[in-house]
Amino acid sequence: MEMPVEKPLDRKTALVTGGSRGIGRAIAAGLARAGAFTYINYVHNE
Repeated sequence: MEMPVEKPLDRKTALVTGGSRGIGRAIAAGLARAGAFTYINYVHNE
């Protein structure tokens, strides 16, 4: 019988600022894959 694998950030919360592209986007994706509830914030300057 295999035990379910728990993700390292299961049920943790992460807030990523500047997460709409580039490094921020990659970090947000990685946190989500690791199981974190991920919130992304960015500012559109125009």
